[in-house]
Amino acid sequence: MSPDFWKLQPSEDGLSETAKIAPPLWLLAEVTYRCPLHCVFCYNPVNYAANKKELSTEQWKDVLRQARKLGAAQLGFSGGEPLVRDDLEELIGEAHQLGYYTNLITSGVGLTEARISKMKELGLDHIQLSFQDSTKEMNDFLSSTKTFDLKSRVAALIKKYDYPMVLNVVLHRYNLDHIGRIIEMAVEMGVEYLELANTQYYAWASINREQLMPTREQLERAEVIVQEYRAKLGNKLKLLFVVPDLFEDKPKACMNGWGSVFLAVAADGSALPCHAAQSIPGLTFPNVTEQSLHDIWYHSEAFNAFRGYEWMKEPCRTCPEKEKDFGGCRCQAYALTGDARNADPVCGKSPSHDVVKQIVLQTKQRPVEEKPLVFRNDINSLRLAADHS
Repeated sequence: MSPDFWKLQPSEDGLSETAKIAPPLWLLAEVTYRCPLHCVFCYNPVNYAANKKELSTEQWKDVLRQARKLGAAQLGFSGGEPLVRDDLEELIGEAHQLGYYTNLITSGVGLTEARISKMKELGLDHIQLSFQDSTKEMNDFLSSTKTFDLKSRVAALIKKYDYPMVLNVVLHRYNLDHIGRIIEMAVEMGVEYLELANTQYYAWASINREQLMPTREQLERAEVIVQEYRAKLGNKLKLLFVVPDLFEDKPKACMNGWGSVFLAVAADGSALPCHAAQSIPGLTFPNVTEQSLHDIWYHSEAFNAFRGYEWMKEPCRTCPEKEKDFGGCRCQAYALTGDARNADPVCGKSPSHDVVKQIVLQTKQRPVEEKPLVFRNDINSLRLAADHS
């Protein structure tokens, strides 16, 4: 691909391409990759342990100011586990003063009553708490920690401080058959919104895909149970359940289009159009310590790589669905076809759709105990980074 491929050019209507690019609406601040949990489906980079750099408090404040000036209105603090940073409260206070709607995305580890009280005082709007399962045994196994009881106490704290109760449970082969019990747990906790997030197979989940991918039969049973609970619970509990990409034949509009509404800043300051973007080789992701967010969003090669439609190959280029699905997921296209410009192979029109069919078929035939799970930890991260160097 030519180095000039992504350079912005004046358009036929006289407007620059920059003028046509909408500002970001959502900023994800991955303030650290440190985490007390070791989840087998973590979306942090597999090689995270090779780079322990983190932005300072003042650097993060500058990022928040720049992104707000660009137009970002919603802010998520994530990680790793954002609570391992002692300056999180200071960053929450800064974000509130800037006018963000602020979200804390957390495992709950480190969220004491003193901290949640201070965060409430400083204006934190929203807390999303993660569980790995409805049972203590499976929850603690999947995160390789003993955290179920702690998470249950944190859930009670969130309710005590009048936050909307948002619970996230990542689903896969090990816990999908527990979905009814997971919903019942959410009801008992007083959850208002339950995100049943089927695993997306990037980063650590990609390493563990053979063990984590459910069978189609599991998914179909789970969908029936979710529909039954929706009818039973009504507006008491809002249930979000999205079928994983690999079991569909139409791609999702990933991030509503590359570089469209979502901007992530990693712990070391790398700016990303999506969580998994660093898995695509050949793109250089700019760093906020070296370049302004304005220039990154509007002018960087990485953020312009898959904007619009000019980059598309067939069948996407002439497909009437391209304005709805934007060609699907670029990271998935690279992971399964070797070229990020290809159609997302989930799409039934993709020449590589048989690759997806084969993955699903193999999942049905393979016993779950065939390979050990690879847990997210520094030792495994360094080993995997060395294997791919």
